[in-house]
Amino acid sequence: MHFESTEKFAQQTDEQDSLRHFREKFYIPKQSNGEDVLYFTGNSLGLQPKTTREYIEQELKDWETLGVEGHFHAKNPWMPYHEFLTEQMANIVGGKPIETVVMNSLTVNLHLLMVSFYRPTAERYKIIIEGDAFPSDQYAIKSQIEFHKFDVEDALIELKPRENETILRTEEIVKTIEENGDSLALVMLGGVNYYTGQAFDMRAITEAGHKVGAIIGFDLAHAAGNLELKLHDWNVDFACWCSYKYLNSGPGGIAGIFVHERHSESFDLPRFAGWWGHDKESRFLMDDEFVPMKGAEGWQLSNPPIFQLAALKASLDIFEEAGGMKHLTEKSRELTSYMEFLLNEIHDERISIITPSNPNERGCQLSIRVKNSDKSLFEAITEKGVIADWREPDVIRVAPVPLYNSFMDVYKFVEILNNCLT
Repeated sequence: MHFESTEKFAQQTDEQDSLRHFREKFYIPKQSNGEDVLYFTGNSLGLQPKTTREYIEQELKDWETLGVEGHFHAKNPWMPYHEFLTEQMANIVGGKPIETVVMNSLTVNLHLLMVSFYRPTAERYKIIIEGDAFPSDQYAIKSQIEFHKFDVEDALIELKPRENETILRTEEIVKTIEENGDSLALVMLGGVNYYTGQAFDMRAITEAGHKVGAIIGFDLAHAAGNLELKLHDWNVDFACWCSYKYLNSGPGGIAGIFVHERHSESFDLPRFAGWWGHDKESRFLMDDEFVPMKGAEGWQLSNPPIFQLAALKASLDIFEEAGGMKHLTEKSRELTSYMEFLLNEIHDERISIITPSNPNERGCQLSIRVKNSDKSLFEAITEKGVIADWREPDVIRVAPVPLYNSFMDVYKFVEILNNCLT
């Protein structure tokens, strides 16, 4: 697409956008003057679908009128409720239904999966992560290393960009994997780095890791609902993600996992067991011997929270109506590239974009570095109705989400940013 830095161009592009009506399916927060805010924090908390209340109220009504019988006789019976989301969620991450399940929260799931897939030995015990991975991943991985009685300083390999660069080069990730091959147990990266917005080449990383005998996992908190993923085809061993960012399930919403089909009957893998992971045909016989279900469902622990499932279902239905991730990613690339184009038109040495310029190496997030900033610029745009995200020490993160952000949103944001710089 050929971009122009005019308001008319933004208006016309919105008029031609086949997904533009999906914005009306979400509640947009308001400024004090009654106008919509410019909301660019779908990478932290997605907006509420207007159908969410209806979906949750259906379950409240069934609880009110049916009590415990709602497990079997609700409009959407609670007993199998998580199964109603499985295929849609599998489509979001490029997995098969047997490889995907909605459960728990992100870091809980990361720990549960590492119980099974981080099996260090005296010879093979190291883990590769991003040097600036999200802190909760750092905490979880370091605690797993310590649990297995290894020294974090020795066992943890943190990837760092080259001097004066902000992103990791795929060839250097692969080189690090190859150099540590004999001692490498696990590669555990974010699909998209939360700070820079860099999307990693998950296929290439998985292939390199498997060549040296390592297990490959990804935290997709900033990738699920943002990128077109193909976890099954890429041969990823496992992945986990939250759903309250791009998947719009609400604050603290239920998370999900992927476990590749080749592990679906690996019942010899150690796991922390719970009764919702038990074979559902015999679950209520109440036997004290755990019989895991095949596939990702076998990693479940407790019966899931129905209200959270309902909120997520409301959003997943919108993703399906929009034609899935392939269609959304096409708009996302145009919207993000348009924002990049307008930011580059500012020509102010105080700001720069640290997110990769290659659309294949990012999702919809752009991270704007503010030189010598004291957060005043961020506070100034906030006063003007921009809801963005500040990350210390000097980055403003903005994410134009294709389901509810418009080209006019992007135009207005850059105009406000530019005015606040002058």
